[in-house]
Amino acid sequence: MAECLNHSSDPKIELFVKASEDAESVGNCPFSQRLYMILWLKGAHFTLTTVDMKRAPEVLKDLAPGSQPPFLIYNGELKTDTNKIEEFLEQTLAPPNHPKLSCRYRESNNVGEDIFRNFSAYIKSDNAHLEKKFLKTLVDLDKYLLTPLPHEMDENSNITESERNFLDGNCLTLADCNLLPKLNIAKVVCMKYKSFCIHGNLKGLKRYMEKAYRQDEFFYTCPNDKEIIDAYHGVAKPLKK
Repeated sequence: MAECLNHSSDPKIELFVKASEDAESVGNCPFSQRLYMILWLKGAHFTLTTVDMKRAPEVLKDLAPGSQPPFLIYNGELKTDTNKIEEFLEQTLAPPNHPKLSCRYRESNNVGEDIFRNFSAYIKSDNAHLEKKFLKTLVDLDKYLLTPLPHEMDENSNITESERNFLDGNCLTLADCNLLPKLNIAKVVCMKYKSFCIHGNLKGLKRYMEKAYRQDEFFYTCPNDKEIIDAYHGVAKPLKK
């Protein structure tokens, strides 16, 4: 369990996430990482508890009966739905004390929404059609990252290619907290079991991921690569030799 101390005036926030195989560090769960990133980006004071799923029934029956991590306890109130937790934190941990993390452009929320689903189907097979579907979602994301956003056009009407760092601009948003943990899993698993780098020669996607790994809020919330690889052992269908 990692712990951040609360100030007396702060709400008591407890985030429970899936533990890794060592039962201590953060496990392979993009939803857990998503909420961890949001709280870190918000600058909130919170405690982080990793839940050993081998002991989960004993631990969860008192804290969150019938639930699976991640879940949040906010001033004693249990919250279990990841999307609703995100909405709650954005509304509750709001300016001026905490930064706004929602996107200014609706399209930034939706881009890449099919990537993880198509990755999950592709990694379990050697079907060429599923591979093409997955690769197309990566290309579509790359195109979005290279397309200037309206505010970039306002600043420079001659711009033909975006140079922004993240989905909605140069700061991480809720959309990034949702997408980046899934991209990290896809990157690690595809390299291990399919022997290819997901960004390849995709300039926008490569820049996006490189910039993300330089952000503490993303880099230090990622599970260990071995944890991800082990999670897909027996599930992923390796490339035929």
